[in-house]
Amino acid sequence: MSPLPLAGVQVADFTRVLTGPYCTMQLADLGADVIKVEPPQGDDTRAWGPPYQYADQPNASSPNASNLREASYFLGVNRGKRSLVLDLKTAAGQQAAEALIARSDLVVENFRPCTFARLGFDWERLHAQYPRLIYASITGFGAGPYRDRPGYDVIAQGMGGLMSYNGEPGGQPLRVGVAVADVFAGALMTQALLAALYQREQTGKGQRLEVNLLESVIALGANQISSYLAAGEVPTAPGLRHRSIVPYGTFPCQDGFINVAVGNDSLWYKFCLALGAPELASNPAYARNEQRVERRAEVEAHTLALLTSVDRAELLRRLDAAGVPSGPVYNVAEVFADPHVQARGVALSLPHALLGHTTVTAPPWEFDGERPPVRLPPPALGQHTAEILSELGLSAQLSKGLGAEALG
Repeated sequence: MSPLPLAGVQVADFTRVLTGPYCTMQLADLGADVIKVEPPQGDDTRAWGPPYQYADQPNASSPNASNLREASYFLGVNRGKRSLVLDLKTAAGQQAAEALIARSDLVVENFRPCTFARLGFDWERLHAQYPRLIYASITGFGAGPYRDRPGYDVIAQGMGGLMSYNGEPGGQPLRVGVAVADVFAGALMTQALLAALYQREQTGKGQRLEVNLLESVIALGANQISSYLAAGEVPTAPGLRHRSIVPYGTFPCQDGFINVAVGNDSLWYKFCLALGAPELASNPAYARNEQRVERRAEVEAHTLALLTSVDRAELLRRLDAAGVPSGPVYNVAEVFADPHVQARGVALSLPHALLGHTTVTAPPWEFDGERPPVRLPPPALGQHTAEILSELGLSAQLSKGLGAEALG
């Protein structure tokens, strides 16, 4: 693609761990020049292993030649960025950060509240000095009684109600396996940044943005939250089933598990015929979804009997032919072995300065039928420090005060 949608946009990325890096990775995927500012020890997630990916061969010229591995956690959310090592507690580090911010369109940070301001980078000063700058903060809770609490994904999942309606009926609250509070908050901030860039085109002015983990989880609740707000019903964990549609959910078959989504009455009729049960299709007691919900136990018992007697491949073949939405339940290795996923090119192998190569997922969008390319692999620590300092008009000798032992 030429040009990418955010070509020419520069991002000063002062984020770490997951939610901020996920946001800035999306900006990089869309074409922004994302400069990831890291402390001398690097983003915390560089050490969050195992699992690690180890270098193919020693590379004496790499920034981390003494430690030829990278945590897979870091690799998963930092593609497309350049790494600049700065110690923000030093005058030299603050000087370089100021020079970076001065030429950036977006600043994104997810420090504890007020931390960035205490370092001298408060919104009021930066807005007065750089009125076109868009300043984005991701916090745990936003302003209010919990403002100073540290924000972690599992805390937000619990306090946002998500764990109460996830899991098995009557079971203990269950955290979602992926850090959805972090990922969704990062995605929401990406949306807000794109909107702010568009508005800046109309007004010429930047603005301050904030997204927090707690309200991101509440927003993620969507129809579950509305069942309480609109109808006064407190949602509970439905397990593998849907509380309002039957049959809909995960069911065992002869050799694994399958998901079936019988979302309307016409699909119920097709579902029954596809599985050789015309007597269920014609039974007036099950004709409407409301009736099937009322007779959930009966309907699901019939469904189980039909599905457990057939292997997964045959079930999928029959249901696909009938136009009934269905799909296998994969583990991650099976996901990337799936012929459709392979044909889509979802996994990309890229050269890496430290590791020799690494594999990342491709950006999940298409523009005019083309997927944006991944322009850079996840960076080695400090890989681009000298190059970025030069772009900022600063001497590489400044690095002696940045805490950067080695530079790319």
